[in-house]
Amino acid sequence: MVAATTAVAVATSAGAFVDKFPLTGAYTTYAVHADGTPDYVTDSAASGTGWATGVKTVNGRISKTPGTDKAVPTLLEPAKKNGYATGNVTTAELTDATPAVLDSHVTDRSCQGPADMAKCPTDTLAAGGPGSIAEQSVNHKVDVLLGGGKQRFDQKVTDGRYKGLTVTEQAQKLGYQVVTDKAGLKSVKPGKPVLGLFATGNVPVEWTGKAAAVGGTDPQRCVTSNPNRPAATPSLADSATKAIQLLEAKQKAKHSTQGFFLQIEGASIDKQDHAADPCGQIGETAAFDRAVKVARAYAAKHPDTLVVTTADHGHTSQIVPLEATPPGLSSTLVTNEGQQLKVNYSTNTPGQSQEHTGTQVRIAAQGAQAYRVLGVTNQTDLFTTIREALRLR
Repeated sequence: MVAATTAVAVATSAGAFVDKFPLTGAYTTYAVHADGTPDYVTDSAASGTGWATGVKTVNGRISKTPGTDKAVPTLLEPAKKNGYATGNVTTAELTDATPAVLDSHVTDRSCQGPADMAKCPTDTLAAGGPGSIAEQSVNHKVDVLLGGGKQRFDQKVTDGRYKGLTVTEQAQKLGYQVVTDKAGLKSVKPGKPVLGLFATGNVPVEWTGKAAAVGGTDPQRCVTSNPNRPAATPSLADSATKAIQLLEAKQKAKHSTQGFFLQIEGASIDKQDHAADPCGQIGETAAFDRAVKVARAYAAKHPDTLVVTTADHGHTSQIVPLEATPPGLSSTLVTNEGQQLKVNYSTNTPGQSQEHTGTQVRIAAQGAQAYRVLGVTNQTDLFTTIREALRLR
């Protein structure tokens, strides 16, 4: 490993390119209660905080301690201070839990925009805090921010230097290029930070089909398109490709010996699991796998690159026998091999959002410090793996 080591942290897993990493392990994902005792099923805020900061916290909290509610430095912050270019790419809102854990600190994950601060009174600008997740993400001057969540950035800042402006306008004052579609992303030039807002909320999924149902569904083939996804929406692989190009160009322009730190999240694998939507879930997994292909192709030409792929937490979906009659929701799919496959969702009452599980999840890696993922580790150990790869202290 050399000082130009790049860390690409890719959150959520499965698929062909994901399956071919040379080193594979498993890690535990539990959160904690305010007193530090285990909370065995985590949400994405606590789990993301665990690997982003090395500190476990309570469910719902973003990069703050469990008991005292104090901000804890994230991997992105010292990486930026040490000269690395930084990026955050997602198919969720940019203010959602997993992207938020790297570039913000709030008491509750719901505090996404200036109008959403009800659960974070001490984090408001009026109280001397850092503001909402959206405000913090642009104030951190993350070099590349690509995802959904335009509705959060359209909210107006309520206090401080940018009072009366939307967060998008604040970003522009801070030098950001703001883009909203594939053409805009393609035309972006290096030299200034980029804020890409490709949907009002979450970026629409790529595949569609019938959701799981009580008693199952008739066998269905997933539709590999979505009429509600605008043609101008960049894919996760498009965003990953452009992010890597921009981050690498920034370092070359300033003749830096440092590399870059980038998180890429396939967020709606989780969201469609909550919704018991197997086609949406599988389509987003395929889209995520194509983004992993982009990251691994870069690493093949830059062997000092660490690429990690993992998940925030376990989830509800399971493949069960065709003859099974599970008590929850299920759907029978017809695969590319012409076979039938039954997927079951039974971690909550039908009609309610399906829940995470406390199981260990897969982690896989290649490159500098990748051996650290072997065996069974704790989610917080990923913080150390990436910190060591970047030589951050």
